[in-house]
Amino acid sequence: MKREGGTSAAPASSTTKTKEESHRMRVIFVVYIIAVLDVTWMFLSFSVTPYLAKKLGFDTLWFGYLQTTVGVIQLIGGPMFGRFGDLFGARAALSLACAATTVFFGLLAAANHPFMLFVHKLPTVFMHVIPACQMVVTDLSEPDKRADALSKLGLCFGIGMVVGSTLGGHLSTHYGETFAACVGAAGSAFSLILVLCFIPKSTKSEASRSSSKSENKNQKVFNVGEIIRLMKFPGVMRIFLIKIITGLPSGIFQVMFSVIVMDFFKLEAQQNGYLMAYFGIVQMVVQGGVIGRLTSRFPEKSLLLLSIGITGSVGLAQAYMQTVLHLCITVTPWVFSLSLFSVITDTMLTKSVPPSDTGTMLGLCASVQSLIRTIGPTIGGFLYMNYGLPSIGLLEFFVNLVVFVYLLYRQLKKAEKHKE
Repeated sequence: MKREGGTSAAPASSTTKTKEESHRMRVIFVVYIIAVLDVTWMFLSFSVTPYLAKKLGFDTLWFGYLQTTVGVIQLIGGPMFGRFGDLFGARAALSLACAATTVFFGLLAAANHPFMLFVHKLPTVFMHVIPACQMVVTDLSEPDKRADALSKLGLCFGIGMVVGSTLGGHLSTHYGETFAACVGAAGSAFSLILVLCFIPKSTKSEASRSSSKSENKNQKVFNVGEIIRLMKFPGVMRIFLIKIITGLPSGIFQVMFSVIVMDFFKLEAQQNGYLMAYFGIVQMVVQGGVIGRLTSRFPEKSLLLLSIGITGSVGLAQAYMQTVLHLCITVTPWVFSLSLFSVITDTMLTKSVPPSDTGTMLGLCASVQSLIRTIGPTIGGFLYMNYGLPSIGLLEFFVNLVVFVYLLYRQLKKAEKHKE
């Protein structure tokens, strides 16, 4: 009888595990769809806002102020949003992000005065759909498969980048900026419906939820003490500083890209659109077919070293490029290294903290990008105006070279200690 009971229990347990796995994969698939839609609307807004700002009388200086405003708002909102996700669950976080995006596009459609363009940026404090998607994927994926799962979000970014840039330009040209903004609002509302229908209230394990309730009881969404506590976990502060220091030079090139394309390479808007589409295709190939395989075969520390080394080399090449062909040649290794760096650092940081705090950590990671968008235009503008394009590439080269040597020295030192 015991043998019969044992044999009948095993298939039941196996069936339950299969159902749970199937449910997790279905949720992750829906999250990928939400990510594609969000990036599509984001790039649609990039096609609408500059032209609408020009119609409302913005010059380059005031448009820069507008972009800096977004960076500051999201810099403040990132840590709070991540903490919100840990306290109230993934569905609440994604719902808040999609609802904020809907309001954002609604205000953009109604913008008929320069002041309204600043007002419509206020919802960006909660517009963290991609970090919220990262929270869900992090919670539902196994630690050894987390990097691959997160890299697929990069594939979603590439798809949305291509579709959004094309769709935004087409709608703005043929139907006007207001109609394009209304399409973004409707699309964001559809994403909200997907969240409410398919995303569970909490995606964390039962143990993580219990731990979170006991640790986070009576604590606020914004808590500096919690951020300090996470930074004290082994390796977290070091990786976080590397993420900021290494990411800043590359981020400066990114935020200055539109100026470089127009001023240095003399490209028209349509040619710029083709270039952005090319970037999106490269990112889709890299994120969808390369990074996942690398993360499953090689250690994270080695891949981190590889990404920093390639970024430094590309920075040196960018310092001396003269034509659009040179730019296109450097794009492939540049996108590869930045994508790999982002996935590896996010993975390492979320593995370094308890599962109950992964949302807060991902919110902090998102704030790094906001920080770069805030200070990047000022630094990049100063370097470009006074020292030209080579200064930005050389900054990227030297900063990454220093970090590369530092990490290589640490690895070699650890290897010697291990041998002893």
